[in-house]
Amino acid sequence: MNFLEKKICEEGVILSPTVLKVDSFLNHQIDPLFMQQIGCEIANRYKTEKITKILTIESSGIAPAVFAGLELDVPVVFARKKKSLTLTDGLLTSKVYSFTKQVENEISAASKFLQAGERVLIIDDFLAHGEAALGLAELVNKAGAHICGFGIVIEKSFQDGRQKLIDKGYRVESIARISEMSPEGITFLKSEVLSS
Repeated sequence: MNFLEKKICEEGVILSPTVLKVDSFLNHQIDPLFMQQIGCEIANRYKTEKITKILTIESSGIAPAVFAGLELDVPVVFARKKKSLTLTDGLLTSKVYSFTKQVENEISAASKFLQAGERVLIIDDFLAHGEAALGLAELVNKAGAHICGFGIVIEKSFQDGRQKLIDKGYRVESIARISEMSPEGITFLKSEVLSS
């Protein structure tokens, strides 16, 4: 069991066979030292890829992305889910459906922060159906940048998100891969952890 799987078992709450609550360290309250460990683990998996930018989506992807950015010494851009008065010109946009919130959001990022030719690592807190990941990929593709891969904190491997990304030729690295959740507990797929 790796460090994240252990934390999920200790602090995660299974709300249904498809919904995991990890608000004590990732989605609401952030454990900075633990998030640093997650960021370092993702960075280690991509350290040979010559990453020039990290892209994530607000808000739960920001903490692991920042720590990975610190480790890789690259800037982090986060796509916004809500329109901002200060973010109006030169926008890259994509539509993303949230199964958890049952809404479609238009996400956006300023094109000046995602340039053609950049080598981008996309980081997110969860991978389930892949909607957020594909929306972020669309932003990178619209910018003319290259996607080096996806760094995922928690993957629900029993849903189809990973396969959607693999089918498009993307590399996917997840720290914890959940194959099943039930009242009896969580089953993980074997995953390699490099830094711990």
